[in-house]
Amino acid sequence: MSKKTLLLIQIVTAAALARTARAEEPAEAPPPAPVLVAPEAAAPAPAATAVANANITPAAAPAPPPPPYSLPWQLRPVAAANVVRSDTAVAFYDNGMGATGSTVATMLLASYKVTPSLAPMVRLGFVQNDAPAAGMDGTSFVNPIVGATYAKRVAALRWAAFLGATVPIGMGAGNTPDAGAATANSAGIRARSAMDNAMFAVNYFTAIAGGDIAYVDHKLTVQLEATLFQLMRVRGDNAASATDSSRTNSTVGLHAGFFIIPMLSLGGEIRYQRWLTTPTQLTMGNKVDIPDVAKDTLTVAIGPRAHIPIAKGVFLRPGISYARALDKPVSDASYNVLQVDLPLYF
Repeated sequence: MSKKTLLLIQIVTAAALARTARAEEPAEAPPPAPVLVAPEAAAPAPAATAVANANITPAAAPAPPPPPYSLPWQLRPVAAANVVRSDTAVAFYDNGMGATGSTVATMLLASYKVTPSLAPMVRLGFVQNDAPAAGMDGTSFVNPIVGATYAKRVAALRWAAFLGATVPIGMGAGNTPDAGAATANSAGIRARSAMDNAMFAVNYFTAIAGGDIAYVDHKLTVQLEATLFQLMRVRGDNAASATDSSRTNSTVGLHAGFFIIPMLSLGGEIRYQRWLTTPTQLTMGNKVDIPDVAKDTLTVAIGPRAHIPIAKGVFLRPGISYARALDKPVSDASYNVLQVDLPLYF
């Protein structure tokens, strides 16, 4: 065999071996298929993420309940509220000569909040008097009051303004009044510590303006009140109880109350009434000024009050207080007054 033939056989054999080796190698893995991502699932751009985060508002924490407020006995509440209230004063007294008497003076009040700060109100009054003197017992429906309270709260301070007027339709008025009703009206003034005397001045129309400010926090309430009354005679120009065409009166009160437990508070107040003009009276047919000792009245009261939830947003706040006069002439009559107060807030 020639050398050329031998070389050709070697080349053909090498090529065959190469083809055999390539056939035995594993197939190359295909490239991975592309992953399709939906547009909404794609990662947001940084600017879009910042805008989205800025629009997320965390849930607001519930506001804490307001601090408890000690409701006064005979001052006005420093709030515009929905309330129905029955308030009765029972007074025991004597005439200085061993004869005793009693007076029951009841006030009924209704108030409705037309805005968060404004609440119109109406107040009615009835008095029954068991007089020491025979034949002088009597009863009387007194002048109603209509008015409105405007109230605000700023942190721990609350303030309120009141404007109102009496409706001169009470009993025991005119030049020839019923003696029992007229006596009951006079007794009712003292039973109510002279704080509601405009209602018992049945011969007069009375314009009323007043204001209150209170500190309410840390279970404590301290409230100050001042009220001005302008009386104008509209009935009984010759009556003994209406000797002046006009009169001006004022009252001031200070209340302090503290919550012993959430459902029970103890409250006390001091009340002062004073005539800013000097009323006159008939003495032996002559019109004379009343004595200085009768121009003002100073009383104090203290008692407990419960705070009972009835339903959601409905509260009963019953209380009872004891009051005494500190100055003459009311102190000379040994007045002892119990006040039973039943306000229902809703």
